[in-house]
Amino acid sequence: MKNSGTPPALVPQAEAGDVGPGWRRNALRDVGARLTDPGFPCVFARNAYRKGLLRFVFADDGGPRGIEQLGTGLTDYVQLSRRWDDTLDTAYPLVAVFAPDAVPTSSLAGHHAFGWRVLQDLHARDPEPWPEGVGKDPESASWSLCFNGMALFVNMSSPAHRVRRSRNLGRHFALVINPRERFDVFAGDTPSGRKVRANIRGRIGRYDGTPHAPQLGSYGAGALEWLQYGLVEENRDRTDRCPFAFRGA
Repeated sequence: MKNSGTPPALVPQAEAGDVGPGWRRNALRDVGARLTDPGFPCVFARNAYRKGLLRFVFADDGGPRGIEQLGTGLTDYVQLSRRWDDTLDTAYPLVAVFAPDAVPTSSLAGHHAFGWRVLQDLHARDPEPWPEGVGKDPESASWSLCFNGMALFVNMSSPAHRVRRSRNLGRHFALVINPRERFDVFAGDTPSGRKVRANIRGRIGRYDGTPHAPQLGSYGAGALEWLQYGLVEENRDRTDRCPFAFRGA
């Protein structure tokens, strides 16, 4: 997906505001304002921002060019993540931010539909086989989005969130992406992992002013991953089906 002579698609946090159109700097300021708030629930994201560990991809539109930018950056991100040494100081969360006019809607449902369309387009361009052991059906507890041979967790952040403010990183739609294995190491279904999750979910309740979404759970322990990618505002059961389809399904 790379073109010679073009700027790198994957940008370190320290360089994210240096080049490109002004909306990118606005997005960076918005993300910084959220992650420097002591009440922001995800202590891992706050720690990563404080240490300058975030990586950014900026998509200038929601069409082929934006998908190309995101796919190139995500390919580089997976390669970077394969060098992880199991410490927080080398755990680099990825924030993929879309330009203001990239999303042709202002509603939360529309933002989620756009996010799933982006993930489907990425899947169509995925250069590597789906990893063994990861389900291909989103209704399976073992499913997780995969790209370039790595299982990932994707958090859809929308400016349309008014209740779940913890899923709102500012004026731009964004995908927050981490390798699946990092959640298993730091917040998996173990005594220490359950304690970490309980702490973060308690913080979510205080920050959002409402209990955390009932869909939040632990990978492989009955909770469906796709329901956690994009959260609805209300605490209610969900009967919708995941729009993601495995290639050729």
